[in-house]
Amino acid sequence: MWDLILEFLNSTGIVNFFKGDGWMNLIMIGVGAFFLFLAIKKKYEPYLLIPIAVGMILVNIFPAIYMTYDAAGNVAERGLLGYLHLGVECELYPCLIFIGIGATTDFGPLIANKKTMILGAAAQIGIFAAFLGAIALAGIWPDVFNFTVGDAAGIGIIGGADGPTAILVSNKLARPELTAGIALAAYSYMALVPVIFPPIIKLCTTKKERSIKMETLKEVSKSEKILFPIIVTLVCCILVPSCTPLIGCLMFGNLIKESGVVPNLVHTASNALLYICTILLGLSVGATAIGTTFLQPKTIMIFVLGILAFIIAAICGLMGGKLMCLVTKGKVNPMIGAAGVSAVPMAARVVHKIGQEEDPDNYLLMHAMGPNVAGVIGSAIAAGILLSMIG
Repeated sequence: MWDLILEFLNSTGIVNFFKGDGWMNLIMIGVGAFFLFLAIKKKYEPYLLIPIAVGMILVNIFPAIYMTYDAAGNVAERGLLGYLHLGVECELYPCLIFIGIGATTDFGPLIANKKTMILGAAAQIGIFAAFLGAIALAGIWPDVFNFTVGDAAGIGIIGGADGPTAILVSNKLARPELTAGIALAAYSYMALVPVIFPPIIKLCTTKKERSIKMETLKEVSKSEKILFPIIVTLVCCILVPSCTPLIGCLMFGNLIKESGVVPNLVHTASNALLYICTILLGLSVGATAIGTTFLQPKTIMIFVLGILAFIIAAICGLMGGKLMCLVTKGKVNPMIGAAGVSAVPMAARVVHKIGQEEDPDNYLLMHAMGPNVAGVIGSAIAAGILLSMIG
């Protein structure tokens, strides 16, 4: 009788938490629970954080749901989440999500005010700053932070605030054990834009600058909206061929939206396809966050470099906005530069909210959407540059 009870107890997950490094899995379950709190209670990117958190919790309770390994460390068998992860390994989910993003994005504000493309480009400086920072750390402390150039590229792309792009780049260039940290850092900071951005914006701008009202954007014709994705695809993909999967999918989604002749495709891409792929991607990313491989000094440094990349990106965008404000003699609110990171539309909403705190009649949302959607294009191009340089 007692033997049966002991056998049952030894088969439970509870015992595994107290064997070897099992306590690390317990910590990661706690991290997953914290992500659920942020998603459900605080409503920080719930569509992303809930699937990621559930994947983290499941894999740390039962690691075999992801993969089991043989004595040599090779994959012996895939579990449910391991098969779902094939969509990440084949770069399928990020590109399909970009089709959905394109089908829900209005490039009208960017077309109406083309100079805001510069602000989207300025915000990408954070990517290359973190990239160089990771390489520098590897040179200073190679025994602790032995980041490869590919690892550094994956870490840097966190600064673009674009989860699918971060996953695609890290999956191609970074080592597999670091992909989870890079993806979680990217999605975590995207979710925390409403927390991270306001103090940075207020630190880098004056009350007078934040109160600047901008002129109403001009009307954009249907022809312009149709030509925009075609021209962007041709120019970007010819200049940086490595960005073709992301830019091509993004602009394809936008083209079917703006064409106005395939409403069922637009509905499918912007709803069913986007949300199905988000669920699968979130579960797959969460499944890679196994305690024994995730809780390492390198992972902690990924989060540190990621937040620095995010802060630098916001500051560079703001500096670009201040310069544009100076050149236009006060016609541009410099805060819209912070929206140059590609956390669409959250970054633009934060800028709009801060503007209304200064003046309730100040409407900046559509103005901020210009650099915001430019940031999506910019991060995809930056990813293409890194892939062509390193891949």
